[in-house]
Amino acid sequence: MIRPYCDEDFETVATFWFEAVQAAEPELVQRMGYEFQGAREYFKTVVAENQMWVYELDGVPVGFLGIQGEYIDRLYVNPNFHRRGIGRALLDHAHTLSPQHLWLKTDQANKMSRPFYEKNGFVATVFGVSPPPESEPDVEYHWRRE
Repeated sequence: MIRPYCDEDFETVATFWFEAVQAAEPELVQRMGYEFQGAREYFKTVVAENQMWVYELDGVPVGFLGIQGEYIDRLYVNPNFHRRGIGRALLDHAHTLSPQHLWLKTDQANKMSRPFYEKNGFVATVFGVSPPPESEPDVEYHWRRE
């Protein structure tokens, strides 16, 4: 079930978000010295400012979508629940919120998200570098209704 994010989801979602980032880009996490407490604060002050939705299984959030208009700021699934259609369901929900166009950015090194978005109709349009402090090569993707 997909439902709006609420404050009670914070600990669960922030925890699996950090785990998902570690799974997708362990070298970046290590190089940047990311640790859970800092990620937790970042989630609370920056990520949760998006319009947020969670995918819930048996009453527990296992995925989330953060979106601002047409821009998908975050889409993460608990690594223990990958390859179960949760990411696709959240992406389908994003299509209902913005039915004509969606866009996002991800790191070029993110070997998990890039194939997922490409498989789901997103096209890489711009290759660049993310802002500091990461300053990582990134890629901008767009999806448009045909």
